[in-house]
Amino acid sequence: MKCHGGAIASQSPNAVKRVVLIGMPNCGKSTLFNRITGASAFVGNWSGVTVDLLQATIPINGKVVEFVDLPGIYDLNSFSDDEKVVTYFLETFQIDLVLVILNAAQIDRQIRLPLQLKALGLPSIVLLNMADEAQRYGIEIQTEELSQRLDLPVFLLSAKQGKGLHRVQEAIAKTLETQSQSYTVNNLKDCLSNAAPITSEIMTEVLQGLVTFPSDLKRSLTSQLDRILLDPIAGLPLFFLGMFLVFYLIWTVGLPSQDIMGFITQWFQDYLLKPIIHPLPSVIQDFLINGIWNGVSTVASFLPLIFLFFVMMAILEDSGYLSRCAYLMDGLMARLGLDGRSFVMQIMGFGCNVPALMGTRILRSRSLRLLTMLIIPFSVCSARLQVFVFIIAAIFPGIWGAIALFSLYLLSFMVALIVALLLRGVFKNDEPFVLELPPYRFPTLRHIFVRSWGEVWQFLSRASGFILLGCIAVWFLTNLPPGTTGLATIGGQIGQLLSPVMAPIGIDPYLTLALIFGIIAKEVVVGSLAVIYGLNSTLIGQHLAVTVTPIQAYSFCIFCLLYLPCLTTTATLWNESKSWQFTLFSAVFSLVFAWVMSFLFYQGALFF
Repeated sequence: MKCHGGAIASQSPNAVKRVVLIGMPNCGKSTLFNRITGASAFVGNWSGVTVDLLQATIPINGKVVEFVDLPGIYDLNSFSDDEKVVTYFLETFQIDLVLVILNAAQIDRQIRLPLQLKALGLPSIVLLNMADEAQRYGIEIQTEELSQRLDLPVFLLSAKQGKGLHRVQEAIAKTLETQSQSYTVNNLKDCLSNAAPITSEIMTEVLQGLVTFPSDLKRSLTSQLDRILLDPIAGLPLFFLGMFLVFYLIWTVGLPSQDIMGFITQWFQDYLLKPIIHPLPSVIQDFLINGIWNGVSTVASFLPLIFLFFVMMAILEDSGYLSRCAYLMDGLMARLGLDGRSFVMQIMGFGCNVPALMGTRILRSRSLRLLTMLIIPFSVCSARLQVFVFIIAAIFPGIWGAIALFSLYLLSFMVALIVALLLRGVFKNDEPFVLELPPYRFPTLRHIFVRSWGEVWQFLSRASGFILLGCIAVWFLTNLPPGTTGLATIGGQIGQLLSPVMAPIGIDPYLTLALIFGIIAKEVVVGSLAVIYGLNSTLIGQHLAVTVTPIQAYSFCIFCLLYLPCLTTTATLWNESKSWQFTLFSAVFSLVFAWVMSFLFYQGALFF
């Protein structure tokens, strides 16, 4: 039954039809979006929407159709920020079709969402995703009869495998072809509150006789694995052992790939770039080689390693294991004023702090959200990973390099716990922790590749401009005034000016200058070292091995891990918190905390 004041139909003046995807978290919505749109997705800029929404335009039957991936939600009654974004979108923007994605194996708990959309009067198609999993569990769904009862098209689908996708695409095309009107929702919350409540009894009645759940499911692979991986004693040690193996793999496979990229960029410099610029004045040649190329090529050499990192993170997340990590850590995190979801957000920060900060919108308590946002910038993001691998590879030989890298990840966890413990009285939280554990899944190679390449592409799009500008700025600071070198340059004088502060933690003026430019973007740190020393990645490593001790190198890594985040992260922190006071507090706190931790390590190591 449609509520009064629901969807308002209007003749769309736009030639582009709009399809939105709505579903609960972990229902495979984003996988379906990638299947339908391919590699054409980009982040959309929607006026009034505080969340970056993924959108793509593709041709269907000769017409342009826009697909928008809305945030995962549990309910349309707008409790969390993500749910409010969905509500705002439905009330503000014209929509031609809604794809409601449900987990077929959990249809009894997720049927509320299509019932709410039906009550609003929005044209919808119900997609029962993960049908392969439901079949393995012995769940049977009579889709034709369910479609008649809902008065909505219903299709079984496996977005991961692509099964049933063709029928879904045909249904989308047919619906858009026969529909001449677009819709917006008038007062969504009032509409739902005035409609008959969707109780558990109504949900059961809708599915009665159409969905069969086995009374005694066979013990699945998920339950067998959870007995081991969620064991209260063995669970956490197994998690940290697994993470060490992940980073050991990244270290042993990623470093050789870095050497290959270094060989390619060096060949390009020697046999293509230098002959082209040879007729130019020497100062211009120096600027192009040492000011731009060395910095950019050094960062480029890390791309295979970063891609491998995102592959491993995609496997962990898509397999369902990261949700288990949240469950395992909730007991400890709750004592610190956080919960298991805060731990997952910090792990997400391994890729990039920005989406992790945006992901805190699922936390309904503002205090919990602020405290979580405070600890996320301490995560070892992919940009910091570049810096650490570069420094550690030059200073720490063999297996000690992998151990040093893993120790920095452990340190990021420890720091998060310490900060939460110190500030839990300031950011008090009483929100209950609710998390639905998905079954274990085998991620497909296609999905892993598409997702990992998408992350790398976003990384390049976000960082390339900062890297180029940062390298150019470093070159000017290390070459002015004309005729000066080393500490006599402007950059050297800035480093010397900060020596009284940085010398007690073992960081010399050259490394200090690199850290200053790292505030723009952490990727700039590695590129700026190439410009500061005027060397390529191989020669810089050799130079650092001679001039920097292991204690100094590790102190540098600690400070780089904990000090000010990049400008993009800071801007996101301000945008998400809506408070410049909190943003300023976060910046000052992280800078002071970084110096204290580096000081304790460096001076303690010298003492012993």
